[in-house]
Amino acid sequence: MPEATSHFLFRRPNLPLAVAWEPLPADALADEAMTEIPLLGSVSAGLPIEACLDSASIHVPTRMVRRNTYALKVRGDSMIDCNIFDGDVIIIERQESAENGETAVVMINDQEVTLKKLYIEKSGVRLQPANESMAPIYLKNSDIQVLGLVMGVVRQGEMAA
Repeated sequence: MPEATSHFLFRRPNLPLAVAWEPLPADALADEAMTEIPLLGSVSAGLPIEACLDSASIHVPTRMVRRNTYALKVRGDSMIDCNIFDGDVIIIERQESAENGETAVVMINDQEVTLKKLYIEKSGVRLQPANESMAPIYLKNSDIQVLGLVMGVVRQGEMAA
C-alpha cells in the first residue's frame, strides 16, 4: 500500500471510539519513523466471515505500534458510527480480553471473525454493531474469543479527506 496516500488516525485514550480518532498531520508524518507490521487479512464489519490469514504487511507510524500489533482490512459497514469504514485498515493490539463496550476483533466458534463493540450481559455476550440499521449478535461466552482491540485506522485515498 502506498503510504503517500494513506491517512493515519490515532486512537486517543479514554474517549468513546466515535470521537476518539485524532488524525496524524501529514507534516508530522514526514519526520515520523515508520514500522512494518503484519497485515493478517480481513475482518468483517457486518456478518462474521471465515478467518483467513494473509502474510502481507503495512507500514504505519511507530507511535501506533505496541508489543503485539497487527493490521486487518475492514469489510462492511457495521462500524460506521465509530468512524470505521469499509476498506479501512485497522491497527489492532493483540489482547485476549476486552472491557464492556470496547471495540474488539472477536473470533466466533474458532472459525469466523468480526469487528464489533463487546458487551457482557447476564445471558452471555452481545456483539453490537455501530450502525443502527444492523442487529446485534448474541452468543454464549464460550462461543467467542477476543483477539484484539482497535488502536488506529489507516484510510486510503479520497475517503480520508
